[in-house]
Amino acid sequence: MPLKTPFIFILIWFFQGTVLAFQDDPPESETSYSSRGFQFTSADGLYRLQLAGRLQFRFATPADQDPVTYDDFFEQKQNLFKINRARFKVGGHAHKPWLKYYFEYELSASRLLDFRVMVEKWPWLSFKFGQWKSEYSRERVISSGNQQMMERSIVNRPFTLDRQQGASIYGRLDGGGLADFNYHLMVLTGTGIGARNNDDQNLMYSGRLQWNILGDGVSMSGSALTRYKKPVASLAWAGATNTSQYTRYSSQGGGQLVGFEDNVPGRYKIDQFLLESSLKYKSFSWHSEFHRKSIRDNQLNQSTKLSGWFVQGGLLLNPRSIEKELPLLELASRYAIYQPNQVLQMNSEEEISLAFNCFFNGHQNKLTADITHFEFEEKSVNREASGWRFRIQYDFSF
Repeated sequence: MPLKTPFIFILIWFFQGTVLAFQDDPPESETSYSSRGFQFTSADGLYRLQLAGRLQFRFATPADQDPVTYDDFFEQKQNLFKINRARFKVGGHAHKPWLKYYFEYELSASRLLDFRVMVEKWPWLSFKFGQWKSEYSRERVISSGNQQMMERSIVNRPFTLDRQQGASIYGRLDGGGLADFNYHLMVLTGTGIGARNNDDQNLMYSGRLQWNILGDGVSMSGSALTRYKKPVASLAWAGATNTSQYTRYSSQGGGQLVGFEDNVPGRYKIDQFLLESSLKYKSFSWHSEFHRKSIRDNQLNQSTKLSGWFVQGGLLLNPRSIEKELPLLELASRYAIYQPNQVLQMNSEEEISLAFNCFFNGHQNKLTADITHFEFEEKSVNREASGWRFRIQYDFSF
């Protein structure tokens, strides 16, 4: 029996026992439900357990994944229906309200995604240990269940730090008015999700500074599902440096961008940064990111510079339905461009997406449809390709 199978049964046994423990004394314990799932809180408030789940069903044609190479445009076309995500989430606090924990498991892929402990006693100084999505780009940090578009842009694949193991110092410095900042400083293993060991003596170092220019930050969630009478906006800067055998990261761990080889510890020196903006006002939302990345091949003694950016916006079509608690309809679009090598200016990948959202209960219960057009150019070798994709998805959280 695979190791991960008994792990699931242990989890189920543990949480059943915890719930029963709370139920032994109903008058003194509290059971409730929120956007974070079912909550069981002890009478003294020192212990809280939150249980939640999410299911995501998707239909796509002629394929689901973004094309990465020229050949991807000419693979056999197919219609597919799949359970795209099936998540089990556990969170809460123990011993003290500011000593928090969280972990998340992907049931469909049998993969432990998040496990972390947070010390959040002071808003301006907090600590985190474990494995989580690195606070680098807003697009990646936003949960796949809270996205405005159905999926992240083509820019995410080459630039995300994804999930890493390590430690972080973070907080919010709120001096009032313009003096409002969020910061994250991270020391990470740099070898991706599930990697218990580093491949060399170098760690990944990353930082993010977010300036809440109107006195309040934009939440890490897509769409403007409440009517913002006053605008909220943020500008962010982030950077990272690392030396390892990998040139990219994903939910499956460390990997390689097209044209790079792996399995040589410490081969690639990576330096990257981003500039980011976000805004929500009335029923309109805006999000943009500008990325740069340099990959130094220590074995071949050569460097490659990558660039990419996207802009994204959305508008609620029936904002008056917010007060009436009726389903909300949103139209959103995105343009993204990625250059895998800045020296070859005529080589690029482009994405134009249009999405339609129907929110039955915010991001907890929504239906999304999108249509995307891809352009792939490798004019350095006289190759071009393009194609369309249609998808529809139902996302349900409980």
